[in-house]
Amino acid sequence: MRPLRYSINITLDGCCDHRVGIADAESHAYWAASLARADALLFGRVTYEMMQEAWRRPPSGAWPDWMDESDRAFAQTIDDARKYVVSSTLDRVDWNAELVTGDLETAVRLLKDAPGSGVFVGGVTLPLALADLRLIDEYEFVVQPVIAGHGPTLFAGLVDRLQLELVDRQEFRSGSVALRYRPAD
Repeated sequence: MRPLRYSINITLDGCCDHRVGIADAESHAYWAASLARADALLFGRVTYEMMQEAWRRPPSGAWPDWMDESDRAFAQTIDDARKYVVSSTLDRVDWNAELVTGDLETAVRLLKDAPGSGVFVGGVTLPLALADLRLIDEYEFVVQPVIAGHGPTLFAGLVDRLQLELVDRQEFRSGSVALRYRPAD
């Protein structure tokens, strides 16, 4: 069974607005390595569309000029990855993706039961539903040294408390800290 890993950047006050605490070269390298530990990405519609807009290779085949080497490596990892998209509003997806249909728990269990190295999930809404279903095997937070004061927060509305056990941590030169947890129960 391949593990389902939830990973996200958050600020010190628990916000996860992608416009706050923008990643640097060191964290892009970290995220590219983290993504490489999975052979599939699982996104809700909003995260899929956001990631596609930011990290999909343009039709010209050339990455935009604004991207530096770390951006391009991260973008290539995302662009190449197999993607699964949970959405009740999209009729179709592309970008090496397929729609997840039917019962969420059943569909995700099938993804986890498939052979491979892991499934990476990002976003806010979908991970909340997966946490409520107790389907997430690992939680990974890169805490940015920023107080945002606004934006979505993680796990608002979680049905039951989750007890987690720290399994790894890594500090970055920027002051960010990557924390990995597994469910303790």
